[in-house]
Amino acid sequence: MTLFRRTAAATVAAAVLALTAGCTTVGARPADRSDGRPLERPGDAADDRVRGIALPSWAADDYDSPAAGRYLRGIAATGARWVSFTPTWYQSGVHDSSMRTTGETASDASLRRIVREAHAAGLKVLLKPHVDLTGGGDRAGITPDDPDAWFASYTRFITHYAELAGSLGVERFSIGTELAGTSRDGGRWAAVIRAVREAYDGPLVYAANYDEYEHVPFWGALDLIGVDAYWPLADRPTTDARRLRDAWRPVIRELAGYSARHHRRVLFTEAGYVSQRGATTAPYSWTVSRQPGEAEQAAAYEALLAALDGERWWAGVCWWMWDDWPGSGETPARLAYSPHGKPAEEVLRRWWRT
Repeated sequence: MTLFRRTAAATVAAAVLALTAGCTTVGARPADRSDGRPLERPGDAADDRVRGIALPSWAADDYDSPAAGRYLRGIAATGARWVSFTPTWYQSGVHDSSMRTTGETASDASLRRIVREAHAAGLKVLLKPHVDLTGGGDRAGITPDDPDAWFASYTRFITHYAELAGSLGVERFSIGTELAGTSRDGGRWAAVIRAVREAYDGPLVYAANYDEYEHVPFWGALDLIGVDAYWPLADRPTTDARRLRDAWRPVIRELAGYSARHHRRVLFTEAGYVSQRGATTAPYSWTVSRQPGEAEQAAAYEALLAALDGERWWAGVCWWMWDDWPGSGETPARLAYSPHGKPAEEVLRRWWRT
């Protein structure tokens, strides 16, 4: 999820998906990675799927917070088996050629602590480092004036976390998130992936936005196709889970075919809905409206889990996101992405604890 904190959320036109009948189930045969190393070969059972929730950080000491243990226990209580963490570096503008830590970057010590605590709570970890803009805005707009310098800086950033992931026994690692302004550069990204492979020996994914993934040229070098699944599902607010489930049908057909062509399963590295009226019309927006919409959020959770259930190409979902840290939330809890304490949490418990 692109970070719009401390700025007004950008207004993005919502495209309404056509509601069509039918869906295709594809059991894609895994191939080896393009680097010749064995591809992660998941089992056939639904239990193999990621059942995850993101716990982002917005400050250096968030993962050291006394709330951290409580949050992890709450995540595990939903039936989740995974948690994703998002240490973030920042650059000043979309054309800058380097990124750096700031006071909003989770410290390495806190990251080590939270990973160990997650493992102690029985949760597997997806480490998903982000790059954001200090003034807010969409990271997809990053188009550096000096690509060589940017990729050199990015390689230092991402291999730093790959080394941490390896030392901590992190189960999966994301090499990037929603960097559509650079992700078509297959040659430079191939070099990034090689550097990450030298630092981390586990399964790799890239988290492409839902309107980006088809343009990513390097899936063959990774273990999974990652998609941040913020497809608009409706043209007006609705709590009709059946209607929302139907809206997933063309997306499922599209993703099933894409998975089969690339011999990779698809992980929803993010998916989520604010608890605001109209959330399903623009799932990527933090500020769809000022009206609460807990029933709409819950219907959207139900629709996604019901629509994707049984699809063998689907590797699971990491929901965006659990509670904000005390004192840091700019979206009121009753309107935020978090399902905690809302009907959406009960949807998760029903699907994940059976």
